[in-house]
Amino acid sequence: MERLTNIEMKEYTSFKTGGKAAELIIVESVDELRQVLAEIDREKKPYLILGNGSNTLVKDSGFAGTVVKLGENFNQVKAHGETGEKLVCGCSALMSSVAKFALAESLTGFEFASGIPGSIGGAVFMNAGAYGGEMKDIVESVNLVSRDGRILRTVSGAEMDFSYRHSILQETGEVAVSVVLRLSKGDSAEISDTMRELTRRRNEKQPVQYPSAGSFFKRPEGFFAGKLIQDAGLKGISVGGAQVSELHSGFIVNRGGATATDIIDLMHLVQNTVFDQFGVQLEPEVRIIGD
Repeated sequence: MERLTNIEMKEYTSFKTGGKAAELIIVESVDELRQVLAEIDREKKPYLILGNGSNTLVKDSGFAGTVVKLGENFNQVKAHGETGEKLVCGCSALMSSVAKFALAESLTGFEFASGIPGSIGGAVFMNAGAYGGEMKDIVESVNLVSRDGRILRTVSGAEMDFSYRHSILQETGEVAVSVVLRLSKGDSAEISDTMRELTRRRNEKQPVQYPSAGSFFKRPEGFFAGKLIQDAGLKGISVGGAQVSELHSGFIVNRGGATATDIIDLMHLVQNTVFDQFGVQLEPEVRIIGD
């Protein structure tokens, strides 16, 4: 276990900006996680479970609580089951690492997620999806630790209450420590070709050269956030170093030197403009944390 204080969260989030956290604890086992969660519960401290930080923005004022991060011992991926068609993934494993493992095992079903930034735990928490697939399509079960550290339980994919960018973890506060993915045997050349094609499409259409948190807004029912933002004339608009991407209007990017406040102010500008023009309220997909 590693305990750090007064930590710059820009080093741990994909936006590469934001304030400090009072404490960061990196745990390397389920027992350490349970111990830390019990301590946090006992002391009634505010806390945040952080994956790879690809969907999180910490306000410039910082976060006075404890950030808990699963360490490297939680990033293992291995084949499971008699036919080897399931993967057991520690929840700090990166999506890209899981994709490489699936390809090496000639397992199909994970291609849609191969280019999603972040960890498998964050993907489960948010029911991440892309190119017509979602985590709910492939999650068989998840091992969870209760928010007070006392209870370990395994829940099925159905019990995770997956829906658009939602899982039951957002209500219970439980922490996912490992997940079993249900895939199927495929042709490694076809799997590789699909992953390569999706990567090409992503690189063509998304501003991967700038720090961001991926799609900033949830998709409003019946609309596409990026199209609404573009139709509102906001493509390329900036506040400080934050910009609505000139490549994809659904992304807010850090063009250099953006503060968290710049990003939040730009978010509000986009929300207000889109609501005024189209009567649609955009909700952030990004978690905004801080005091």
